[in-house]
Parts: sequence; structure tokens; C-alpha cells
Amino acid sequence: MKRFGTVALIGSPSSGKSTLFNRISDSRKEITGRQYGITRDRNYGTGHWLDKEFTIIDTGGITDENIPFQREVQNQVELGCQEADVILFVVDGRVGVSNNDMFVAKKLLPYKDKVLLAVNKIDDMTMIGNIYEFYSLGFGDPYPISAEHGLGLGDLLDDVIHRLPEVEEDPYEGALTFALLGRPNVGKSSLANKILGYDRVIVSPMSGTTRDSVDIQFERDGKRYVMIDTAGIKRPGKVEEDLDKFAVVRSEDACRRSDIILLLIDASEGLVSQDVHVSNYAMEYGKPVIIVVNKWDLHSHGQDDQRNFEKELKAYFKFLDFAPVVFISALTGSNIQRIFQALDEVNETIHRTVPSSLLYSVIMKAQMDNEAPNFNGGRLKITYATQTKDVPPTFVIFCNNPNYFHFSYKRYLENVIREQFGFTNCPIKLAIRGKREGIPGQD
Repeated sequence: MKRFGTVALIGSPSSGKSTLFNRISDSRKEITGRQYGITRDRNYGTGHWLDKEFTIIDTGGITDENIPFQREVQNQVELGCQEADVILFVVDGRVGVSNNDMFVAKKLLPYKDKVLLAVNKIDDMTMIGNIYEFYSLGFGDPYPISAEHGLGLGDLLDDVIHRLPEVEEDPYEGALTFALLGRPNVGKSSLANKILGYDRVIVSPMSGTTRDSVDIQFERDGKRYVMIDTAGIKRPGKVEEDLDKFAVVRSEDACRRSDIILLLIDASEGLVSQDVHVSNYAMEYGKPVIIVVNKWDLHSHGQDDQRNFEKELKAYFKFLDFAPVVFISALTGSNIQRIFQALDEVNETIHRTVPSSLLYSVIMKAQMDNEAPNFNGGRLKITYATQTKDVPPTFVIFCNNPNYFHFSYKRYLENVIREQFGFTNCPIKLAIRGKREGIPGQD
């Protein structure tokens, strides 16, 4: 499939931009709902038309009203306009030309040559006359469309594709992808901006500023990364709005798509039960985790304090004892480089392979050193072992009867494999199979 340039969706709040985004990109990535103007950051997706695909950006709704985040939203829209090859100015055909539309039109005048006007919510032919007043905005012939029903999109997308430049293959295909995960207001977006060196994500003292998962591609020290800044995950009892529920779904999806998860902890508040709740999302998908202790600069700490805090972390997150711990300040940028050292180290580990013969010999020695106990009426005998192609590292152990495998002996072998082959900073999986069962994850 040929890859083309970038399209930005611009318009006033609730003009239907996010519905159009979902229609063109064939996804539910953008959070949509009844709350007025809910898109805040620039949200990226992949649009499809015929045999062509392109990058599509949904931006926050622009308004001349004095509402929270509007200045930040307008900054994000400006960046989206600069990045785009084609701008779709989306207006609400049922409302007519509004003050907000005229305000947006003025903002778009510097980019007039790449603007196409889409009059949305024209759901049937009886409404076609509604489009004519939009000529007054000064962007030429408007395209009547219904994003909700998919009407009129063919002509619009034909013109979009005609205007877009063809681009080379995505250079970030296969790049290391990591997600920033944490409860609200622990500093995820501040860390994202510090990593990038500019304000890509809106930052505010208000809890829950980021409501969507935001994918960001960037390079650092000659290496390519994709960073996913997620919405803060609230306690189950606090997830009340539909938007909060959608945000949790998007955070779960970010965990699924990530190679590694950065779990952010707020040092100034200490450890709370919600941190454990958030960590469960990473554990559910078996992802490697790096624990990032943010705001370490707010108090005077020494090396002993770090060691004590890390011990407390390991005790608190009982199933994350493998996770490296990095102490940082997203505000000052202190120790940010250590995050990337940890990312690269963990990434190398999760792609490490062990020859089957060596793996089997190590397990045989472990069995000789510590013989398996009788369990469920029989004694375990291991006959073969191999590593699959799965990530995180997965090892299949074949034995005479899986029912003879006691859980404590499985944990013992996990620890042996970790220590012998250096899988100390990531999760590993052991799959127990009978002698005649197949190997998962193999071609």
C-alpha cells in the first residue's frame, strides 16, 4: 500500500472532527462522547482511502470562549497545521456559520492554500442547501459530508489524496515502543515533554489533563523510539465518566502495543494502593516494566534513601521484583538519560535467545542440584526444553506429566533461567507441556 503525507482535522469543538477521524482511520482510538470539546492534544492515526494510506491528526476544538485549556489547545492546533500537508476545516452544517467557525477561519488564513472545507452532519439530501452560507468563510467550494454515516467522503478523500505528497516507508516501523503509565498527575506528560525537548503534550496542575493515549515518534542518540503517553488511570471507584472508562481502555491498549512500560511513581506522595492497581495492567500483558520514581528532586535524598526507597518498592510491588528502578525529575530533566539506558538494556534482554541444547543442560543440572518433589502421585521427569519466539522470553519445558509440576518448582526453574542467562530485568514465562504436545510461538 502506498504511503502519503499528513492530514490535520481542524475545527470548533463538537464539529464532528473526532467522528470523522474514527471514520477515516477505521478506529476507535480517539475518545468521543457527549462532553463539549473533549479532544485536547494532537492525536495521530492512519487514514485509508482505496489503495493509499496517510497520517491523520485530530486536534483540539478551537473556540474564542474563555474555557480551560483553550490557549494550550490553540498551540497544539498551530503545531498540527504546520505539520500537515492538507488541512480539513470541519464545520457543523446543522448549526450554520458560528462565531467559532469565523474565529477558526481567521486562524487558518496563513494556511489557506492547503485548506479543504468539510461541512459535516449533512445526513441527507434535504440538508444540502445548508452548505452555501459556508462560502463566506473564504475557503472555496465546501464538501458536504456526514462523518457519522460515511456520506460524501469519496469526493473529499479523492481531493485529499490528490493534494498529498507520496512519502517513503515509515522509518519507525519496528522502533522500540514504550508507554508512560501511572495514576493521574504523577508527571507523565511532563516527562514526555522533557524527553522531546518541547511541549508536545499539554501539561497542567489539574489531574487528568491527558485523556487519550498519544503516540509520539522521536529519535535520541541515533536511535528511533515510539513513546505512548497515556491517560492517568484512576481508582476503580473513581472511574465515573464515560471518558474515564474510554481512557482506561486506551491505556490498556497502550500496554498491549508497547514493548516496555515505564511505570511512574510520585516520590513526593510516596507509594499508594493505586500504584499497585496501575501496575496490574502491565502484569496482565506480561510486559517488561521500568519503575520511574519521579519528583525525586522535591526532597533532599541521598544514596541510602534511594536504596531504602527501592527496597520499599520491591516489597510493595511483589510481582515486579525484576523491574529496574530509575530516580528522576521530569521537571529538571535530572537522570533522564538513565531511562534510555534502562530501556536499551531491557530491550536487549527481551530479544535474547538461548540455544535449546544449552537451556536443556542448565535445567538438567538444576534438576540434579535440587530434585523435584513428589506431587500429585508422581515424580517429575523433564525430557526437553526450548525457547519460543515470543516476547517476553518464553520457555517451554516438556515433561512426563505436567500434573507432577509443583508451582514452587516452576518458580525455582524460573530463577535458575534468570540467573544463568541474565534475564534479571524482565518477566519470563515457563510453559509446561507433556511429551507429545506442540511448541507455542514456533512456526
